[in-house]
Amino acid sequence: MHAAVVRSFDHPPRYEEFAAPHPAEGQALVEVLAAGLHPRVRSGADGTHYTSDGRLPLIPGVDGVGRLPDGRRVFFVAADDAPGTMAEQALLDPRRSVPLPDGADPVTVAAAMNPAMSSWVALRRRIDFRPGQSVLVLGATGNAGQMAVQIARHLGADRVVAAGRDPKRLELLGPLGATDIVSLAGDPDEAATRLGAAAADVDAVIDYTWGAPTERAIPAILGRRKDRSAPLDWIQIGSMAGPELTLPSSVLRAANLRIMGSGQGSVTAAGIVAELPSLMEELAKGTLAVSAQPVPLAQVEEAWTAPTDPGRRIVFTPAT
Repeated sequence: MHAAVVRSFDHPPRYEEFAAPHPAEGQALVEVLAAGLHPRVRSGADGTHYTSDGRLPLIPGVDGVGRLPDGRRVFFVAADDAPGTMAEQALLDPRRSVPLPDGADPVTVAAAMNPAMSSWVALRRRIDFRPGQSVLVLGATGNAGQMAVQIARHLGADRVVAAGRDPKRLELLGPLGATDIVSLAGDPDEAATRLGAAAADVDAVIDYTWGAPTERAIPAILGRRKDRSAPLDWIQIGSMAGPELTLPSSVLRAANLRIMGSGQGSVTAAGIVAELPSLMEELAKGTLAVSAQPVPLAQVEEAWTAPTDPGRRIVFTPAT
């Protein structure tokens, strides 16, 4: 078969011939129809993801849409120890898959499920989120952030504060459901002040940035809360701005701040898969806006570093 193959963490994957994987008992070999290029895929391919074991060569891709031998189409999440999904064929564990509804577009599903899953699982599995509450999406200009704005509103948030740096992408967020938009561009301290004023009393934060923006945001927000004893659930999902931050101990004593992560490990694989059918249903109904850019897998090396339009996600289509 052909696949995207990583042989060096310093170079994008190349389109090569690669031995097809052999299914073990309980697995199936599926024809891959579409596989999304997510930030999680990029970090796995360059060896920086926290689950990376450093072994090469590897096939990138963490999920995709495939066709089973009997013709059924499914969305599936690759097992942690299985080759990735950016190939003509991939291994499927039925326990980590959900069927595609009739008429669902494989490219759209492959583009949307991963970025949507992060906030969907976070709000439904990590905290007791209730309709009428308010949410800050920190890093709302990425694909996952745009999805988080829509999902928070869909799940009943009265207010969704969307914060990010890219002015063109910020303009997209109002129609997607953001009630307040905060630019983080310019002077970092001034940006933190703007954010603190807009998001002082939110109930939950979905954080895709971490690093310096979060380091400034936490005290800026907590310092303006009317009731510091009111719980603030800070859900760390991504680290676009850096993997670490410095947090004064006084912040944790002076407010009811609850910091947690949402991802592989903090939510079980079974818990994540249990959320897929309901999310798939919303995507099939068109509840969530999705912008996908299909690219033949043979062009993986060029597409890996090519710029994309704001809000669009590259989806590789390996099948011929």
